[in-house]
Amino acid sequence: MFVRRKVNRSGSISVHVVDKSRGGFKVIKTFGTASTAYEADLLEDKARQYIREQTGQLESLFGDPGEDRLNEFIAGLHNAQIQVAGPELIFGALYDRIGYDAISNELFRHLVICRLFNPGSKLRTIDYLQRYLGVGYDVAQIYRFLDKLCVFELDDDGRIKRDENGLVSRSKTDIKAQVERISFEHTKKVTGGSVEVVFYDMTTLYFEAAEEDDLRKAGFSKDGKHSCPQIFLGLLVTTGGNPIGYEIYEGNIFEGHTLIPVIEKLASTHGFSHPIVIADAGLLSKDNIKSLEEQDYKYILGARPKNESKVMKEQILGLDMKDGDVFVLDKTKTVKLVVSKTDKRAAKDAHNREKGLARLEKKVAKGQLTKASINNRGYNKYLKMEGEVTISIDMDKFNADAAWDGIKAYLTNTDLSKEDVIANYGNLWYIERAFRMNKSDLRVRPIYHRLRNRIEGHICICFTAYTVLLELERLLKAAGSTLTLARVRETVKTMYRLNYISPNTRRPMSVLLRMDAEQKQVYDLVHPAR
Repeated sequence: MFVRRKVNRSGSISVHVVDKSRGGFKVIKTFGTASTAYEADLLEDKARQYIREQTGQLESLFGDPGEDRLNEFIAGLHNAQIQVAGPELIFGALYDRIGYDAISNELFRHLVICRLFNPGSKLRTIDYLQRYLGVGYDVAQIYRFLDKLCVFELDDDGRIKRDENGLVSRSKTDIKAQVERISFEHTKKVTGGSVEVVFYDMTTLYFEAAEEDDLRKAGFSKDGKHSCPQIFLGLLVTTGGNPIGYEIYEGNIFEGHTLIPVIEKLASTHGFSHPIVIADAGLLSKDNIKSLEEQDYKYILGARPKNESKVMKEQILGLDMKDGDVFVLDKTKTVKLVVSKTDKRAAKDAHNREKGLARLEKKVAKGQLTKASINNRGYNKYLKMEGEVTISIDMDKFNADAAWDGIKAYLTNTDLSKEDVIANYGNLWYIERAFRMNKSDLRVRPIYHRLRNRIEGHICICFTAYTVLLELERLLKAAGSTLTLARVRETVKTMYRLNYISPNTRRPMSVLLRMDAEQKQVYDLVHPAR
């Protein structure tokens, strides 16, 4: 008996155990159909095990060599023959499942999987590709690829074209555009086919460099790296944090100016229209609200109750709110202010305010504050100037702020109930988590690239990797698995393949090493039995 692979008309691979007798071949057992080479390898492993059980052979790898010959073979094995198979077996399968295999670029695939498995510098990527996949690239090849990964349309003067929304115009060969299209189609599939709610937020990504240019600008940094040049990354997702698309902007842009252009561009590209737009208070501006209403968008925006009119603030503070209370106040005929209060949030607000006061008191005592320190940012709003040179803390202002502890407000023009408004806004945490995953798990920053093409390419790779990680998480949740993403990523690193030369045929052979229970759980999650 022997194992035979048969390539079907559909391109799939069937694996059989076949017996040759009386000049003919007879299929003894069929072990299934595989869509990838890795799946075929696993089926072939099962087939070999079946032959060993049926024939009593010691090991089909060696025929019937005897103990001495077996020991000789084992002694000849070395570490270089053992290859980490998990990244391609798990992350590669998810990459294909989403549809990214339609992007006919092998290096892009390698860079995405490497970002999931071993995020780091391009040198670490090269080492991984060589060490674990036997694929040889040099740094120059990777940088040349990044140069053409994201392709822009240029005008006659060689400058990047921009569309009617002020966003970069991209070539049809641009991989970012392909990634977004594939990602959105997958998002529609897992969310039921429609986009009714979108969530938008921005973060900053800093560079380990001193100089600025047209893209990398110094500005207010959400990473606390105010002295470093940075860019803004805007992310649009739908229910469950499933991604729709992203854009990057100059590091000194006002984030409130980015909301409408991104939504309009992606809605036009993907063919959805007028979802409910949900964004935090950073996107709350008169211009944004005006644009949303002029274009008939419904919205839920984080509000700043302390910035409301005097009349509205008196209304809010006059509500005598207790833990769990939610009220609705009319701002206009169509716009409502939903106001809530919780004791948990109140305790947090009070704690943070006390910490801010303590820091200010230390600085005042040390004489570290000047006239320039007095502003409305953070806890510096409590500072006041006495005479010409003395800086002190306005305790009346500090104590007055206590009345706002625990109060949260939401601005909306929807017909949703007050409870649904709060519940929908609460889903913004999906974006916050997306940024956190990109920054910590995938190490999207700091960025060391200088050229715009390479910066865009780096972020495109990280975005693609994030969508793969999100799909893995979705499968874990659907299966009710207790495994965390971090645990799965570690498990993937311990799934090995042995490459060897058959002692009988002298042909190169490859076999996946037998998995433990946890490895098998991860594999079955990604490769469910047909």
